[in-house]
Amino acid sequence: MIQQWRCRNTVFELGSRALVMGIVNVTPDSFSDGGRLSSTQAAVEHALRLASEGADILDIGGESSRPGADIVPVDEELRRVIPVVREITQRIQIPISVDTVKSEVARQAIDAGACIINDITALGDPDMVHVARESGAGVILMHMQGTPATMQRNPSYQDVVAEVGAFLEERLKFACDRGINPLAVALDPGIGFGKTNEHSLQLLRHLEAFQRIGRPVCLGVSRKGLIGKILNQPLENRVIGSVAIACFAIARSAAQIVRVHDVAAHRDAVNMLAELKVES
Repeated sequence: MIQQWRCRNTVFELGSRALVMGIVNVTPDSFSDGGRLSSTQAAVEHALRLASEGADILDIGGESSRPGADIVPVDEELRRVIPVVREITQRIQIPISVDTVKSEVARQAIDAGACIINDITALGDPDMVHVARESGAGVILMHMQGTPATMQRNPSYQDVVAEVGAFLEERLKFACDRGINPLAVALDPGIGFGKTNEHSLQLLRHLEAFQRIGRPVCLGVSRKGLIGKILNQPLENRVIGSVAIACFAIARSAAQIVRVHDVAAHRDAVNMLAELKVES
C-alpha cells in the first residue's frame, strides 16, 4: 500500500521501502548520546555522517525526552537547535525534522529550513497547530502517558494497544479539524514513553493495528532500555536488537519510518527488506 507523507516541499511516497530517520541530539543529557553532540560543530558533523550513511531524514533535537528529564527553557533550546538546522541546510539537501514540543522552536527551525515537526506531546502546545498548518510542515504525533519527568512512575493501561490507538486517532482528528492536512501527519505509538517494557512489547507485537488509522507509523526503539533488559546489553551493544525490532515491524508493513541512532545498519536492513518483498 502506497502512502503519501507531505512535508512542505518534500513528498514521501511510502511503499516498498521504509524511511530511515537519523537522530541528532544536541543535548547534554539524552539517554544515548547526551553531551557528545552538545556543540554546533559536533552536531553538524554527526548529521553529515548520518546523511552519508543513507539517512532519508535528520531529526534534530535540543531537549532530552529521557525518563526524568528536565524542561529546557525555550531560549536555550533555540540556541542549541537553530544553528545546527541552518548549517545543515546550507551544506546538504536533506529533509530535516525538528524534535520539539515548543511552537517557537518549531517556527524558527522551519524558517531555518526544517520541514517536519516531531512532537512527543502531539500538539500539546496550542500554538503548534498554527505553526504546522501555516508552514505545511509534516507532523509526527506521538503517544505519551504523562511527561518525560513523570512518565515512568507506574504507567497503567487496561488495554495498551487499544488505548494508544484511540489516542492517536483522536489527535489525528484534532489536527485535521484545525486545518492540518491529513497527508502531513504521521503517527508514533511512543515506545517506552509512559509504558513498562511489557506495554512496549505488546505495542510492538500488535503494531499493525495502527495501520487502520490510515497514516504512516514512525517507530522509535533505537537503543532503548527494553532492548538492554531483554538482551542484557549496554547502550553501545544494542544495534542488533534495534535492527531486529525494525525488521520485525517493517516486514509486517507495520512501520513506514524508523527513527534510529545507527543509520548505516538500519539502511542496509531496510534496503534488503525492500528487495525481499514479493510483488503482488
